[in-house]
Amino acid sequence: MSYYAAFGDRLPLWAEIDEAWYFEQKPDLREEILAQGFTDLSLYHEAVGAAAGLSPNPYFDEVWYRAKYPEVREAIKEGVFSSGFEHYCQEGFRVRSPHWLFSEEQYRWSYAGYDDAWLEAHGYPNGYAHFLNNKISLTLTGSPFFDPFVTRAWFQAQSSDDQAGRHPYLNALNPSMSLEGEPRLSWFFDPDWYLARYPEVAQAVAEKRFQSALHHYLTNNTPEHFDPLPYFSESAYRQAYPDVVPALGGGIFRSAYEHFLRHGAYEGRRPDAEIDLGPWIERFRQLGPMADREADHPFRQWMRAQFAPVGETHAAVELDERETRPLFLEEARQCADIALRGRLDFTCHGEPDISVILVMRNQFALTMQALASLRANYDGPMEVIIVDSGSSDLSGQIENHVDGLHVMRFPYNIGFLLGANEALPRVRSPFCLYLNNDIKLFPNAVANALQRLKSSDDIGAVGAKIIRSHMRLQEAGSIIWRDGASYGYRRQDDPNIGEANFVRDVDYCSAAFLMVRTEDARHLGGFDPKFAPAYFEDTDFCLRMLKSGKRIVYDPSVAVEHMESGSFGLTDSHDWIQINHRVFFNRHRQLLLAKPPPHVRNAVLGREQKRGRETVLVIEDRLPVRRLGSGYVRSNEVVRAMSALGYQVSVFPMMDKANDPADLVHDFPDDVELLTDWHLDRFTSFIEERAGYYDILWICRTHNLSRLLPIVTEHGRYLPMKRVILDTEVIDTPRRFEKARILGAPKIKESMAELIGEELASSHFCQQIVAVSADEAKMVREAGYEHVSILGHALEPDPTQRPYQERHHFLFVGALYAEDTPNYDSLKWLIEEVFPHLHAMIDDPPLLTIAGYIDPDLDIKSWRELPHVRCVGPVRDLKALYDSHRVFVAPTRYAGGLPYKVHEAASFGIPIVATDLLARQVNWKNDVALLCATAGDPRAFARQMVSLYYDAEIWHRVRLEALAAVTNDCDPNDFKARVAEILTRSLAISQI
Repeated sequence: MSYYAAFGDRLPLWAEIDEAWYFEQKPDLREEILAQGFTDLSLYHEAVGAAAGLSPNPYFDEVWYRAKYPEVREAIKEGVFSSGFEHYCQEGFRVRSPHWLFSEEQYRWSYAGYDDAWLEAHGYPNGYAHFLNNKISLTLTGSPFFDPFVTRAWFQAQSSDDQAGRHPYLNALNPSMSLEGEPRLSWFFDPDWYLARYPEVAQAVAEKRFQSALHHYLTNNTPEHFDPLPYFSESAYRQAYPDVVPALGGGIFRSAYEHFLRHGAYEGRRPDAEIDLGPWIERFRQLGPMADREADHPFRQWMRAQFAPVGETHAAVELDERETRPLFLEEARQCADIALRGRLDFTCHGEPDISVILVMRNQFALTMQALASLRANYDGPMEVIIVDSGSSDLSGQIENHVDGLHVMRFPYNIGFLLGANEALPRVRSPFCLYLNNDIKLFPNAVANALQRLKSSDDIGAVGAKIIRSHMRLQEAGSIIWRDGASYGYRRQDDPNIGEANFVRDVDYCSAAFLMVRTEDARHLGGFDPKFAPAYFEDTDFCLRMLKSGKRIVYDPSVAVEHMESGSFGLTDSHDWIQINHRVFFNRHRQLLLAKPPPHVRNAVLGREQKRGRETVLVIEDRLPVRRLGSGYVRSNEVVRAMSALGYQVSVFPMMDKANDPADLVHDFPDDVELLTDWHLDRFTSFIEERAGYYDILWICRTHNLSRLLPIVTEHGRYLPMKRVILDTEVIDTPRRFEKARILGAPKIKESMAELIGEELASSHFCQQIVAVSADEAKMVREAGYEHVSILGHALEPDPTQRPYQERHHFLFVGALYAEDTPNYDSLKWLIEEVFPHLHAMIDDPPLLTIAGYIDPDLDIKSWRELPHVRCVGPVRDLKALYDSHRVFVAPTRYAGGLPYKVHEAASFGIPIVATDLLARQVNWKNDVALLCATAGDPRAFARQMVSLYYDAEIWHRVRLEALAAVTNDCDPNDFKARVAEILTRSLAISQI
């Protein structure tokens, strides 16, 4: 049987014998095959061709594979495998790369959704098979030196009929011989320059010693001698950054250029002394995980901004509103034409969910666009009242083009204020939306606003995040200054910044989109006619609503695009602004005295109506999204508890790390401010900008306090120095001692008490310290700190329901960041020391599934290749894994704090085998709620795994006991009460 026949009917493209390509390698091969009596090419390749170094197809490079993996070359010499191709088909395909232009590891890292579980479920043995058989999208790549867009553009420019319609990767590997010049496959390598720069390479390619210039660059034995393009110098980079040199040539990075592409460009290192990537790095950081191929690599974007070869476009530039406004109008005209052909329908029978008041004067196309956007945005029953303010264009016949409108016509320009007031008595819904006709709604704007308005009886109005036509903010809620002037918060900023994306009570929101309770609007008499014809009417309306005891809520999930000042234009607008400003100021003089003075630096003090809410600044390593583990889940629960208790919370990340927008949306309450654009280097500027804003400072992790101490010592006047809380998360010293003992490291000279004292030395700065367990709280007290509180985990038992007999395999969950970490060490011990005993006890042992983030620089290939190990990578929702697996393993040999993974697994009803270290940390006893063994006895750990896995009675008993323990130890209500107690106690301590 062929060694690749195991793939069944779905033979991967990389495993097929490409007959035409095969014979191109050796034109006289046909005669040789016939002479040796072979009638099947695949049999010849297995018996003769592969051993001779021939590749079966353009997708697998036999010569390169043997050179890349010396251990495979040795196995061939010893007769274990006949070729590199046989090795790849039998086991290498799981983790190894088949070709110099494709990296299995990079493909998995770049497209995290294609993990082992997904590929297996869809019939793909590895990422390469998916890449080659992907018929839907031709945008994927497994190498920085292959860009499908650049490749496709180059071949299109050649007008080659025989290349048309082929996968760009196939064109890259096997271009037509009729083409002139070498294909340009990416921005990161210039073949024409390379061949001109190195004529000896051009000669080698001509003599077919190398397939191409890129093949030479990626496979030659002296990469330090060759530069890939004129904008990067190997020697200059090594000289400029000597810290990189030790990692080059030792298997970590093949060249300085590889380091630059993978890390250096993002760290601000220069490819050349004259090239500054700063603006492109900043743009990448702002976009984070939202970055697409237009912004995914700073160096690529720098080149795209300088040049536009192979049909590519320049990088995006800052938009000018003077140019986007005409585009907005042109889009409106196009939209109106389409809407006229299909007819919009707002017919409503019975009471509508929402009534919309829209005042228009001419601008028929804008109105049609707004109505089309409104209808597409909300499909529930809706009443639309159009006030025609003396229009002279097609607006006068709009009811002939849109069904179900209620149109009120005035022969003169009645204006927005008076027109809206005329419409208010006709409103039939309990909820009324004031809407401009120069807007487009973002998805779910109406439904989200309606949901927010209904969420609390004391909400009087809900306003939108308003984005102008050049995609900069008009307002994220608005501020009223002490002199009565107003300011759209974060005007002109990026709409995606954290400051613009949390729910809060505000002074007012613009009536371009303002949803109100109809009863409240009528009680106030609508907009005050004293402000006719325009200006300050919506500001006054919102302040009067605030005085009546109602709240004005800004909700960033309600977003609209607005062509500012597109609806009405008053030739004497400046005069009306001045007049109505005086009217407004005189009416609300007493209330305005409590407002901050008019300056943008005071915006943070005036951006919300606090209503007695205290503000908390939480500082963490990074924004604590739950999938990160490592204490971030607990920090996330702290933030959630603070929000639920009524505190206004801002979360400041010390590290400049990109974030997945889905994580931020799903993991945090919508009223929490996530400071996505800030980090340690800008902390001084941040606290200076927010001087006097925060009431409480909550610092997560002792090392963050140590790093911040010099800054807060010098700039403490900007922060609430009497209410500083340190949440230790873990006391690291015991872990260091245990690690040294386990790994046989030199004995630590200092005593445990001395090192704990040093670890907590900066804690003198805080009035209160939080520990995760009673044991660690005792350590803190023994170090001399009095005010210590205990805060563990918050978990609600949610046991999975699959019965014992339908569950299979062992499960390990944990992030793998580096070799020098507890999770890596625990897996290494489990696989290398425990599993041999397990396999001796069981003939056909269950699989081990490893779930969690794996750093791309961490080499776990040897584990991946094991037949009993399956790595599924990061999984957003672990519940399905907990439901399908029978036993959870936690083989941690050294760690501190409180193991969340144990509590989480127990909460999902999957019984646990753990080390006695973790059992002590959660204060559970062996054979009660879990089974455990010492980390020094791998055989005993294996016995416990076998016992729990195969004994249904033990399995059910331990499962129930663990669920009861989680209920007792991790009650979310108790957790919330403890957070409340800590915050309240901080106030009492500050008053001593």
